[in-house]
Amino acid sequence: MTYRECVRYRFLLRPGWITMTVAVLVFAAISVFMLSPWQLGRHDDKLAQNEAIERSQGSDAVPLNSIVSPDAAPGDDAVWQQVSVEGRYLPDGETVARLRSVHGEPAYEVLTPFASSDGTTVLINRGFVRPDDEGRVPEFPAAPTEPTSLTARVRTDENDTRRRAAFEEDGRLQVYAINSETVAEAVDIPLRAGYLQLTADQPGGLGALPLPRLNSGLNLAYGLQWVAFGAMALGALVFFIWREAHPRPEQATAGAEETTAPAESRMSTRSALRAAASERPATTTRTTTETLADRYGGRR
Repeated sequence: MTYRECVRYRFLLRPGWITMTVAVLVFAAISVFMLSPWQLGRHDDKLAQNEAIERSQGSDAVPLNSIVSPDAAPGDDAVWQQVSVEGRYLPDGETVARLRSVHGEPAYEVLTPFASSDGTTVLINRGFVRPDDEGRVPEFPAAPTEPTSLTARVRTDENDTRRRAAFEEDGRLQVYAINSETVAEAVDIPLRAGYLQLTADQPGGLGALPLPRLNSGLNLAYGLQWVAFGAMALGALVFFIWREAHPRPEQATAGAEETTAPAESRMSTRSALRAAASERPATTTRTTTETLADRYGGRR
């Protein structure tokens, strides 16, 4: 870049241009490197969930310990898979998950520990119940206490970003998220990581929870949209910089005329003053005798 071109772009050192350039670069970086990957990651998660659900619908239930280790959390390949467990419910450790929505309507989900025959205890989501007329947890059938066999789907623990502990309300122990660690701490029963969601028509089951819809949503479009926004912001910045550095001929002429106009105005004013002074009649010096003669008349 030549010295002349460097001088042409020195307007970028003005505070306004510096602020605008920094703002555009920060926006583009956030759009491309933060918001877009976030949406694309959600798209990948939905695709993986859809594949897992489709795979589970065409497979038979397998023993829980065959796909999930008792001392480990469920992996991505085990989520939504149908498993079978044998044992009995522990109604004394029952809790209720609040603030749920099923088919677009408010609901509570009932969580009951289940002591399996292998010596571990897993949390069972028995299904949902609708709140009563006052919005409280209604009465619902208790879980059977005799030994039984269940078929359910593997789920991972939910995360409560606020890490709220369980609390008791209306005679029911309630939680904000279905998390085995939170429930285990509240009921003082060791639970293995994750939980099981009952399928339809199972012993102790309530309202069967529906499976998520098999669609990828709009996250892919949103991710590409954020990339486009970042590119558009950079393109607009480059365009305005180039236009400022290379003004159109009429703009340059107008700028020059505005610069020379004050000087020409000052020159015109001075010339007018000089012309008026030159046209003013010359004054002559008169003696006292002539002045008296004009006033009282001359001598006869």
